[in-house]
Amino acid sequence: MKAIVATDQAAGMAGVKLVELPEPQAAINDVVVQVHASGFTGDELAWPSSWTDRVGRDRTPSIPGHEVAGVVTALGYGTTGLSIGQRVFGLTDWYRDGALAEYVAVEGHYLTPLPGDVEFTTGAALVMPGLTAWQGLFEHGRLQAGQSVLVHGAAGVVGSMASQLARDAGAYVIGTGRAGARQAALDFGAQEFVDLDNDTLEDVGEVDLVFDVLGGDIAKRSAGLIRAGGTLVTVTGPSETRPANGLTIDFVVVPDRARLSELVQRVRDGRLRTNIGKVVALDDAVAAFNRTERVKGKTIIRARP
Repeated sequence: MKAIVATDQAAGMAGVKLVELPEPQAAINDVVVQVHASGFTGDELAWPSSWTDRVGRDRTPSIPGHEVAGVVTALGYGTTGLSIGQRVFGLTDWYRDGALAEYVAVEGHYLTPLPGDVEFTTGAALVMPGLTAWQGLFEHGRLQAGQSVLVHGAAGVVGSMASQLARDAGAYVIGTGRAGARQAALDFGAQEFVDLDNDTLEDVGEVDLVFDVLGGDIAKRSAGLIRAGGTLVTVTGPSETRPANGLTIDFVVVPDRARLSELVQRVRDGRLRTNIGKVVALDDAVAAFNRTERVKGKTIIRARP
């Protein structure tokens, strides 16, 4: 099969190439998925799990891309709840080969049925942003109707999902970003927009929750906006930033079959949309990852026509 592999941690993206590899086999509790679409997270090659297994052993060359949508082609011993020929989508294990390939072996309990009226590209683009936004807002941030949330990067891949979900839950959404992102942020559900280059963030006033994808100085300044009992939720890693009378929670997204089923139903109902910037063929993926121009939205790799 064709696959994208990362070969050298020091080289980073420069060490990524397209190769031919044997198709994976289904281990116990696995399924093999014929990949139709997959996603890649921009900082993925900085994660230790991209290069080693759980006990720290080198596992290069490794296949990145942990968001997958495709069709089940084989079942491992003990796998239940899925069938050959079924359309599925979900996250793959960080410490195993990912889905930038024509086939991937995935633990069956990581996957969720993908309805026939939802495109594979949509399914792949929903997985990581949808789960990250939901878990940050509601499981870690405990956001409720009537509360206010400041969503950084509100026109971005994850921020646009967070804005939609928060607005749909009855929260008041304030989005941030660069000036050119204003209209997109408002289209994705923000009720106010803060231009981080030209507006004063502190003018926002107090909020119940900050959903942070930026970190650094913006996160530190945002901590001062959180009212007593509020929370700063961040996906940028462990942080010493703390609100005076609230919490800071950093988290890593985890697979959740039930939540993905709910999220994809919202897509079908028209209550949620993905933020896809570009779809490219697997053969062109290396060039797409190394482009110098910025792509608005998520890049999705299509492994099947």
